[in-house]
Amino acid sequence: MSEELRNYDSSAIETLDWYTHIRTRPGMYIGSTGDGSMPDDGLYVLVKEVIDNSIDEYASGFGREIIITVEGRQVTVRDFGRGIPLEKLIDASSKLMTGGKFDSGAFKKSVGLNGIGIKAVNATSVYFQVTAWRDGKWRSATYSKGILEKDESGECSTEKNGTLVSFIADDEVFHNYSYNMEFIETMVRNYAYLNTGLTLRLNGTAYHSQNGLLDLVNETMVAEPLYPPIHLKGEDIECVITHGDSNGENIASFVNGQNTTQGGTHLAAFREAVAKTVKEHFKKDFEPADIRQSIVGAISIRVNEPGFGNQTKTKLSSKDVRPGLSVRSFIGDFIQEELDNYLHKHPETASIMLKKIQASEKERKAISGIQKNIKEKVKKASLCNKKLRDCRVHYTDTRNPLAEQSSIFITEGDSASGSITKIRDVNTQAVFSLRGKPLNCVQKSEKEVRENEEMLLLKAALNVEEDMDNLRYNKIIIATDADVDGMHIRLLMVSFFLKYYPDLIRQGHVYILQTPLFRVRNKKRSIYCYNEEEKTAAMKELGAGHEITRFKGLGEISPDEFKDFIGEEMRLDPVRLDPDDSIPPLLQFYMGKNTMDRQSFIRQNLRSDLILEIV
Repeated sequence: MSEELRNYDSSAIETLDWYTHIRTRPGMYIGSTGDGSMPDDGLYVLVKEVIDNSIDEYASGFGREIIITVEGRQVTVRDFGRGIPLEKLIDASSKLMTGGKFDSGAFKKSVGLNGIGIKAVNATSVYFQVTAWRDGKWRSATYSKGILEKDESGECSTEKNGTLVSFIADDEVFHNYSYNMEFIETMVRNYAYLNTGLTLRLNGTAYHSQNGLLDLVNETMVAEPLYPPIHLKGEDIECVITHGDSNGENIASFVNGQNTTQGGTHLAAFREAVAKTVKEHFKKDFEPADIRQSIVGAISIRVNEPGFGNQTKTKLSSKDVRPGLSVRSFIGDFIQEELDNYLHKHPETASIMLKKIQASEKERKAISGIQKNIKEKVKKASLCNKKLRDCRVHYTDTRNPLAEQSSIFITEGDSASGSITKIRDVNTQAVFSLRGKPLNCVQKSEKEVRENEEMLLLKAALNVEEDMDNLRYNKIIIATDADVDGMHIRLLMVSFFLKYYPDLIRQGHVYILQTPLFRVRNKKRSIYCYNEEEKTAAMKELGAGHEITRFKGLGEISPDEFKDFIGEEMRLDPVRLDPDDSIPPLLQFYMGKNTMDRQSFIRQNLRSDLILEIV
């Protein structure tokens, strides 16, 4: 036992300032920090926390416009609500557990993080300024890293009531960061859909919606829906339902204006209620999966004091809408009455829906024989999956705080998987080894794909053969070499997920691992570079006498070196489907018979970040 452990006494106990605690443990407040390359990076949580407070003002009936500007690294948000009470401006911006949302009075069904959100922005920013205007008076406080630097106040006769927050996130917390405006635009667009009548201006562009979630669904669908979207609204609930022609389900979910990308109790209740109501309406014992096949929709509810399964509020865990009324009953009763009434009043829509469900049922039964054999194989594969090096904690372990970190690396060959397996975090990181190039699912029949042993073992590892509810890993990470063959394997795997499990991509579970292309080093230091620009900068930094190693494959990187690339500083690119993307043309381009076009594309876009702009 070390001397330090033996001499444990009161001197080992310390109390941190509020801002030091947030800066030391940012993950407790904003989730992962990141560099802005992923939509769930803490950087966007900061932006969201500030906008949420302005949204809460609008939801309470104050202010119809929010102005947002992003200039380089500086973000500014101005609303025209009531303005923070001037005498409480310092407390509201710098004292944890200080806010106006605890008693559910001043802010009914708010989304802002009670007493913490704006303070987390303050503590993790190198520059943070909050200004409030109320009834001809103003007060402004300026901070750096949570420390108050300036407190000013005065009178004004022309400025409208409201609050302005401006901040520059600290590079010490968010290393080498930059904002991806696509992520912020999506965030702002969703705010507009969920707050009809509100105008949000992002860098001069206005976002406004009169039809709420109906606008969201209409703008999301590329192909025409099979029937006009069913738009249902009630007190504290709004939903839209229609069917398209793509595989899987595409249902957006929201609670109190927050986009719950990972669903939760409200999405589960909605899916269950739609299936139950449709079965009862048509008086047929349809399988729920047949009813929801190709469904496109959205559900939004408002909940008193919502609880979330994570700090970034992407999964609702609340069981109740309010005391005495469960989320399941609230949504179930609403859907049962309103959807059933709608289908009775619109028999043409009901007829089209029925034909679509029957077509899905027929398609499912056509491959039921294959499915039966597959289920037996999957069951055996699950018991002894020779391709899988599993981890201890899985995404389904909802009570385990590490569940959100669970991930699986899909690697090419034993060499690459060996490096990752040796140095992975066995608690949260699993490894699945491909034997080479996987099956091209676009050019093969569904029967061939479903009976392919490698794809069978992968589906068994992910546990998605039945549905997405039991997905075992939050992040599915494709880890291939950064060469032509590696890019081809990425395309094959992305095509597989696009065709058979598009919901995995829509819900943000699929990623590409960035690995270094070069190592530049001298006798004292090594710098790993992911592109030519970083290599040039490293050569200049190390000066004369450096040597350069070009990595051709993951297997060339030693386990000790690889450790940093899959640790806290791991670089991941999310595979995203933009609203304008239609899956069939994507599949035909990437994995169809247009060989010359595809090969030219691969050679010109060897880096994953370039391909992902299109995928």
